[in-house]
Amino acid sequence: MKKKLLLFLYFSCCVFFIQAQQSPVVVGAEQTDAYFPLLKGKRVALFSNHTGIVNGKHILDILIENKMAVTAIFSPEHGFRGDAGAGDHVASSIDEKTGVPILSLYDGNSGKPSKASMRKFDILVVDIQDVGLRFYTYYITMVKLMDACAENHKSVLILDRPNPNGHYVDGPILDMKYKSGVGWLPIPVVYGLTLGELALMVNGEKWLPKGRICSLKVIPCLNYTHQTMYRLPISPSFNLPNMTAIYLYPSLCYFEATPVSLGRGTDLPFQVYGHPNMRNYDFTFTPRSMPSAKEPPQKDRLCYGVNLSTLSDEKIREKGLDLTYLIDAYRNLNMDNYFFRSFFENLMGVSYVRNMIMQGKSAGEIKAMWAGDVEKFKEQRKPYLLYHP
Repeated sequence: MKKKLLLFLYFSCCVFFIQAQQSPVVVGAEQTDAYFPLLKGKRVALFSNHTGIVNGKHILDILIENKMAVTAIFSPEHGFRGDAGAGDHVASSIDEKTGVPILSLYDGNSGKPSKASMRKFDILVVDIQDVGLRFYTYYITMVKLMDACAENHKSVLILDRPNPNGHYVDGPILDMKYKSGVGWLPIPVVYGLTLGELALMVNGEKWLPKGRICSLKVIPCLNYTHQTMYRLPISPSFNLPNMTAIYLYPSLCYFEATPVSLGRGTDLPFQVYGHPNMRNYDFTFTPRSMPSAKEPPQKDRLCYGVNLSTLSDEKIREKGLDLTYLIDAYRNLNMDNYFFRSFFENLMGVSYVRNMIMQGKSAGEIKAMWAGDVEKFKEQRKPYLLYHP
């Protein structure tokens, strides 16, 4: 009898574990009971874009329908509706559906809102889909907004969303002498945190200017760990149209600081790479001007190169940050230091990678150089984890 009871308990635990693993992820914005009480009676600003969708409805519409006083919207790179290209000027405007003013933060200025903008609200709600990479600009905008809120005694509420690259940490920690609009914090290229966790770390490590602390609350996701295979329901930007591009992004973004095309202006952005002078490749593509890439590198030129779009997601995830593609193009083109543009280090975050590639080092040898950074950061992030790593 005792044996049967133990077997029953064992199988019951297994069933529960499997069901828990299969339960759908519930993002922070879905948990209205947890955060509506925090917003009632307050003037609300929203930092979001086209990814702020909850069960087919935008977070802005949900807040308005539930009588929340939304007085301002802050929009990131690509704009509030996600229809601007990378680095395009994004002007302030009005949301046509609700009449709420959209205050651009990607207008070529400091990226921080004006004093007049800060007077428009009491609490800032953040609901935006990140991809967990140091050079993806959404987190930078969030940190600048945190700093502005800290300066002006406003609170921040983050409705957390999963990190599709949250299953690992990889790449060197940013040398802060290379701090720029594509790298703002001393974190690895792949930092393995959601925006909510990263915001907690920004406060805990006192990374805001002058050690300022932002009044912060995070509504965590439910049924999520960093090993959850979470597929984004909405593309975060035009040039990251699918999970293949999102998984390859940590390995291919460095081509932005070279003459090599990584597929902007094609149907496969961040899934191919090539150049008119790269030979001995069967695959070809020609970048064209399109709304998401008006002047793509190697525009209207036939490029020879490599198609990575057929790789399985599992294979890409297994490799992590992979510099073999960059090294392959460097060796094929035989351009020496002319292969690298001046902002390569801003993307890579350190100076030694360029030198090691030029010295003929392998991707594995380079990766070994930042292994210590990875372990250091994993320890440093532990106090701020909301989800099992």
